[in-house]
Amino acid sequence: MSQFSTQLKTMRLAKNLSQDALAEQLFISRQSISKWENGDATPDLENLVKLAEVLEVSLDKLLLGKEPEKVVFVKADRTDWQLLVDYWWLLFPLGGFLLWFLENLVTIFN
Repeated sequence: MSQFSTQLKTMRLAKNLSQDALAEQLFISRQSISKWENGDATPDLENLVKLAEVLEVSLDKLLLGKEPEKVVFVKADRTDWQLLVDYWWLLFPLGGFLLWFLENLVTIFN
């Protein structure tokens, strides 16, 4: 028996489903379920996805018997220096605006 066939049978029994009941939910024959559990045949991708949904497990769990790895993203705190390194170019437009503003302010009061 393959990993998949043992996983399928174990998960089906854990959900208290007979081969007939599972076959009905997938709109296939009971014999197909039996062949999958005996390792005589394997389901196509569409039926694999349906199986995972009916059994409420991931495809990794269904096919490989393991939980999918969880990826955790950690947001790093940015330091003031890192902000300066990333946004130093903003000094040019800001400086240009200030120079323009000051020149116009001087011409208004003269």
